[in-house]
Amino acid sequence: MRLSNRSRIPIYNFVLTLINVLIVIGLAGFILEKTRLAMFGNESILFVLLPVLLLILFLMRGRQIFEYDSDGEAVNFKNRNIIPFLSKEIRDEFPKYKILSYEVVNAIFFKKLFVKIKSRKEHHQAIILKYDISYLTDKEIKDLKFSLKKIIKANKEANREGKTQG
Repeated sequence: MRLSNRSRIPIYNFVLTLINVLIVIGLAGFILEKTRLAMFGNESILFVLLPVLLLILFLMRGRQIFEYDSDGEAVNFKNRNIIPFLSKEIRDEFPKYKILSYEVVNAIFFKKLFVKIKSRKEHHQAIILKYDISYLTDKEIKDLKFSLKKIIKANKEANREGKTQG
């Protein structure tokens, strides 16, 4: 199964540009209020504060672009920002049989996917990989969960068969 929200990059770019324009307009309004108008008093700080809070919220939600591919024997995860210098791109590829479990954490402002996989070096250790999925729709998250459940179920059946034969 393939899942990607790359097609929404223009929407995310528009929202980010709009927030930046609101910050500039708010800053100009704040300066104008303090130097010329004096109509709003101390509330004029909201001209700057609200757009900055929107920007912080937009960035706190995490990386905007999430791509998942489970076709074939390997699973691919990609997670990146629309602004390349903000954070490093996460790119993971590993065989399906290494997936042990997953968890989707749904907080108020963000959603994260935690995938637990078998470690290559330490056979009794597990590695937990984190991905930002805040910008996926509910249907996309449901499809992602379905695909991961299917992989985990196949892994458990293969382990059961391997133990009964061995």
